[in-house]
Amino acid sequence: MANILVYIDTPAGEEPTKAQRELLALAAALGTPVAAVAAGSADAAAGLGAYGVTTAYTSAGDLDGLLVAGKAAFVAAAARAADAAAVLLPNTGEGKEIAARVGIKLSSGVITDATGIAPDLTVTKPVLAGSYTVAARAVHGIPVVTVKSNSVDPAEPGAGTAHVVELEAGEPGPAARITGTAAKPASGRPALQEARIVVAGGRGVDGDFGPVEELADALGAAVGASRAATDAGWIGHEAQVGQTGTTVSPQLYISAGISGAIQQKAGMQTSTVIVAVNKDEDAPVFEIADFGVVGDLATVLPQAAAEIRRRRGE
Repeated sequence: MANILVYIDTPAGEEPTKAQRELLALAAALGTPVAAVAAGSADAAAGLGAYGVTTAYTSAGDLDGLLVAGKAAFVAAAARAADAAAVLLPNTGEGKEIAARVGIKLSSGVITDATGIAPDLTVTKPVLAGSYTVAARAVHGIPVVTVKSNSVDPAEPGAGTAHVVELEAGEPGPAARITGTAAKPASGRPALQEARIVVAGGRGVDGDFGPVEELADALGAAVGASRAATDAGWIGHEAQVGQTGTTVSPQLYISAGISGAIQQKAGMQTSTVIVAVNKDEDAPVFEIADFGVVGDLATVLPQAAAEIRRRRGE
């Protein structure tokens, strides 16, 4: 079976994320999973065998000092070493940039925002702000594909050990270097891009994300926001969902106080179920919502959170 290379970048001592396990499951469905492990120890790389990885490539050099270029050079080297039939990466901002650079190094076609890949490596993806779903194929080189979270069921751990191979990535070329890092405060909520449930607030929260966060915590959900809310400084830009923010594809997306402009719809339209809460019954978001509530989010969301807690016996 053909080797399918999966990019893994997990800090030392941590298990693969849900999004990474989804990529490994997809790779197993397409061929034989191999991994390019950008961080962590050799033991952690070998541990990927529990998820079906046969060979795990690690870098002989330090990749932490460069933003993206070093990682891209390493992934390209791993793809060549594995004679990979395809390269899979997460559909994050960094994942897309690495994919673009890898595509150049391998003279390969790059496809982003994938929601599925067929055995013949035809990729399914949304286009035109989610208005259409198309089938696409790379016509040159091996496909380099970034895959949206929640597109497949994640791989579950089993038994096995991967063979670890250390690679020299080669010269990355001109690259920005990292001069300092700072840990982000832990919210206790799932990562926005990986979450199965997202509760997002917009201009209608009027500066108060309390009701949004209360419902998110009751559901075990991530908190998202529209650009209007992040630009107003009500919440950090890392929470932005949309064409210029994070693209999400959860099982459930609750939109609260968001009009549903095309830029926002582009970031969440592939959600399985969309619930909209808005005071304006003519808001565009109701056109794509599976369920709609015309009402004040400051009243609706706390009632929903209270009912969820009641049914759980909390």
